[in-house]
Amino acid sequence: MNTPFDTVLVANRGEIACRIIRTLRERGIRSIAVYSDADRGARHVQLADAAVRIGPAAPAQSYLSIERVLAAAVQTGAEAIHPGYGFLSENQAFAQACADAKIIFIGPSVNALAVMGDKIRSKNHVAGFGVPIIPGIARPGLSDEQLIEAAVEVGYPLLIKPSAGGGGKGMQVVESAEQLADALQTARRVAASAFGDDTLFLERLVATPRHIEVQVLADNYGAVIHLGERECSLQRRHQKVIEEAPSPLLDAATRARIGEAACAAARSVDYRGAGTVEFLVAADAPDEFFFMEMNTRLQVEHPVTELVTGVDLVDWQLRIAAGEPLTLEQADICLSGHAIEARVYAENPDRDFLPMTGTVLALREATGEGIRVDSALLVGLEIGGAYDPMLAKIVAWGSDRATAIARLDRALADTLVFGVHTNLEYLRLLLHDPAVLAGELDTGLIERTLPHLVFRQADEHVLVAAALLLHAARADVTTSIWQQPSGWRLGEHRSAQYQLGVGGGRIVNVSVRGEPRAASVAVGEHRNVRGSLLAVDADRVWVEFAGETRLYDLIRTTGHLHLGHGGVAFDLLLPTRAEQLAEMLGGLGRTPGELRPEVRSPMPGTVVSVPVTTGDRVVAGQTLATIEAMKMEHKLLATQPGTVSITVVPGDLVRLDQIVATVRAEPGASTTPD
Repeated sequence: MNTPFDTVLVANRGEIACRIIRTLRERGIRSIAVYSDADRGARHVQLADAAVRIGPAAPAQSYLSIERVLAAAVQTGAEAIHPGYGFLSENQAFAQACADAKIIFIGPSVNALAVMGDKIRSKNHVAGFGVPIIPGIARPGLSDEQLIEAAVEVGYPLLIKPSAGGGGKGMQVVESAEQLADALQTARRVAASAFGDDTLFLERLVATPRHIEVQVLADNYGAVIHLGERECSLQRRHQKVIEEAPSPLLDAATRARIGEAACAAARSVDYRGAGTVEFLVAADAPDEFFFMEMNTRLQVEHPVTELVTGVDLVDWQLRIAAGEPLTLEQADICLSGHAIEARVYAENPDRDFLPMTGTVLALREATGEGIRVDSALLVGLEIGGAYDPMLAKIVAWGSDRATAIARLDRALADTLVFGVHTNLEYLRLLLHDPAVLAGELDTGLIERTLPHLVFRQADEHVLVAAALLLHAARADVTTSIWQQPSGWRLGEHRSAQYQLGVGGGRIVNVSVRGEPRAASVAVGEHRNVRGSLLAVDADRVWVEFAGETRLYDLIRTTGHLHLGHGGVAFDLLLPTRAEQLAEMLGGLGRTPGELRPEVRSPMPGTVVSVPVTTGDRVVAGQTLATIEAMKMEHKLLATQPGTVSITVVPGDLVRLDQIVATVRAEPGASTTPD
């Protein structure tokens, strides 16, 4: 097989940059990475043959800078640039700048980017080529008055959508004519802020919609094929969470029809390379599908298509960009088995999915039959707040859907990330949902199930495991019989006491007496219960407590003990004596159910504003500080009226659960929640 290029620059970061570099290596092509100051030690930088710094962490000054990316390509002699997804991947100006610099843009033409990058224009365009679109009105420059008038014909319920951008920003569901005027104002304001363009259009809202997209490949000579569909209906706030191929909804006849519609959309703009055509399908009428948009790049979820077709999409992107004709025909594409992918994010689902930052302290990525992991993770990697919080994609293939789901669940359970809070547990809970197992999906399923999900907390077994580990560590360093943690005395033996912080400032005491392999433990309602610890190696232990034995992963850092079990990571604080005393004194006089005076940060981040000062009198619900992480702001509110004491200033970095303010209630005021 010929090598299409000698040197290719990857204008991206994270897991997608690593994935592209993998194919470049397999083809013997020299790979060039680019990086910002925040990514100096990133995995994609280490994997590439060479790497070029392109600026500070801010995307506008690095990964979104056309001038700096092109300069890096010229500097390293790159003949082509692969943009990955996001950043400059669908930027018309970047594609044109590459052409002007005689550097090949691995993607479609500028014209295809222009037509498909405008949602209004693309809908009207593909409709002329026989591709079904959702009933609605989509013309540039429509005023609110014109949209309100047109809504009568579109019908309710309807959806307001911005023409520019994506990710669900600015979209508004309108159930009746009375709601429309206010919803249009909101949508325009959000669209203008997010995309710099407040152009809107209306669509009929499809009840219980499913999001199904079709992968296409097209060369420079008019050949276009599709590689089947992907089911992307499991979304939260319009962001995909779990994707699979093929869709459990479509039959063979519908698959052929929707595939041909996708090819027609691609042909309409003389498309070249890999692209994805997205459709909306009614769950109760799967033979009806409607064009939503075309993504003119590689998709995040492309691995599921690769696993069921055996086609390396990045390889074909390279070959097509180099001018090779497609040697695959539609009849060559056969879907084998089933593949399903889960996106791993640095976020805390139990705290409304707030983004998390931190340093990867320990890492174990899943392996095994049918398992693929596309990851950017490394031990020691700092996860900051400058970029999207996606860390990795875990993908499983099986001979059927049930096998693929079971393998993915096992892979998620086997994955270990210490130091950064992730959504691994949340992904496993989704996979076990009865509707997901049955393939009865729609884009609103996650939002309906979220309120019913119960996330694991550090239960008594976890606390006992932590206490036994601390107990064993003391035994290893103590030589005097009087100081041994076994509690041996001439008279009655004495228990060793271990205090563990479980979040939110709460400290739990665990008593241990005896040797770690056969101890008597007291925690919560359990008194004098046998607890046993058996080390497997330096990083894993078996712990038996209350008739249950678990295998834990572990790592200890200054002030923290991290335990992992079943895909859930527990970060237990090891409070100092001063912190223990402060907790004890703070609890004196506090009645059960009383509101705590401390206001803590629900995520690590940067303090961007503090609108109050120490000594101010505040009311319940008043903003005390605003924390920012990964471009998301979170306001910290007073839980009760009283006098505030502030411990941070704008610019401070705060940890998860760090106290940022204290509100002391006025004498005689109620301190119990309403």
